Amino acid sequence: MQISEATEADTDEISVILGEIEHYYGGEPTAADPEQIRRALFSSGPAATVLLARNDGNVVGLASYTFLWPAAGADTSLYLKELYVRESAQRRGVGRALLAELKRIAAESACSRIEWTADTDNPPALAFYEALGVEQKAGKVFYRLGL
Repeated sequence: MQISEATEADTDEISVILGEIEHYYGGEPTAADPEQIRRALFSSGPAATVLLARNDGNVVGLASYTFLWPAAGADTSLYLKELYVRESAQRRGVGRALLAELKRIAAESACSRIEWTADTDNPPALAFYEALGVEQKAGKVFYRLGL
């Protein structure tokens, strides 16, 4: 398996995967707008970075992250927004490999931690994180303000 940062040439594949993620969360499996992806990821001020996991050239997983500051004091953290492994590749080490690469990137970027959220109604994700030995953090409430 190879993990690398997505490039603009990966836009169409990312579009399809985002449709799969939408379907996983109960929406329509509609591919995302490639132009939106290009603006978000490959403009002069990208909103996030995407890692793609490939097996025999086929994309089997995706991790989208950004950096947050301040994390604690003046520390920086790596924020994992999305971790997705295609169903055909689940339970084959793809998620662990993506998280290992994120950990390497966070350490190289002098981050003090990696943070993320998981939906309480997503037992497979919760079981995966628990199996990694990552404990849930209490004391935070998630908010969303629509625009």
